[in-house]
Amino acid sequence: MMPTSAMIDLPPMTPPLKRSVTIEGHRTSVSLEDAFWRALLYEAEQRGMTRATLIGRIDRNRPPDIGLATALRLFVLSEMDKRGG
Repeated sequence: MMPTSAMIDLPPMTPPLKRSVTIEGHRTSVSLEDAFWRALLYEAEQRGMTRATLIGRIDRNRPPDIGLATALRLFVLSEMDKRGG
């Protein structure tokens, strides 16, 4: 068993990066860590769409009490989980 004080390898970390996106003709800003921005681009490319289009679809389908940034992060985690990652 590993001691609780053992070091763990952490991925490169960035503070949230604010980016402007257009959703159905409306400009908005979203703050996400770079790893999530990259994962959203990957997921969009896998579907043959732009990242903005994917974000728009996630936005339309999220519950009203869940913020967009939270919905985007949870989407990415869900897709990673589906791939066993």
